[in-house]
Amino acid sequence: MFVPRPDAPRDDAECWQHLAAAGFGTLVAAGGPDREVPVVVPTQYTVHDVPGSPPRVVLHLARPNPVWAAVAERPVAVLSVARDWAYVPGAWNAGSGTDPDLGVPTTYYAAVQVVADVEVVEEPGALLDLLRVQLAALDPQLADPQAHRNVLRGIRGAVLHPREVRGKFKVGGNRDAAHRAGVAQRLAGRDGPGDAAVLAHLHRREPARR
Repeated sequence: MFVPRPDAPRDDAECWQHLAAAGFGTLVAAGGPDREVPVVVPTQYTVHDVPGSPPRVVLHLARPNPVWAAVAERPVAVLSVARDWAYVPGAWNAGSGTDPDLGVPTTYYAAVQVVADVEVVEEPGALLDLLRVQLAALDPQLADPQAHRNVLRGIRGAVLHPREVRGKFKVGGNRDAAHRAGVAQRLAGRDGPGDAAVLAHLHRREPARR
């Protein structure tokens, strides 16, 4: 992922906050050298903070999922999350003094990728602990997964231990504050799908630019 300086995250914490808020992404495992194409899997996940250690990502998938074969060949994967985006029409993006009809359209968006070593979890006790972490974040009112122990035979868990986290917050960082304010006003007025989320990124990142 190409990340120009104006779109770079302030720090890794900004990336992890985005990942934790999203909770759903795409897991990509390239597998070994003989695999022609990577395995790409949409999945729910949970960011798990462990005191004294970097955050990690936990998830589970059905045993027949082809990602497990790819991970067995090479236990490295990328979790990609590109959740918040909004189209910015050319007229909105025209610079001061530029004919709006000649403005260049763009897309504002936030994306984060985690490159991680994959630890496969199969032992029933460890798998139950992993599910408890996920349910505590996603569905704390649900019964303890011990009550559904019979379904453990059909799933495997994964812990993603991050090597690197990459973020891109493309929300007009290469333009001046007045330009971004104008785009923000139009996004608020349009209120289309994704506009509110991108508007929140615009407002959140503005203090860091001053």
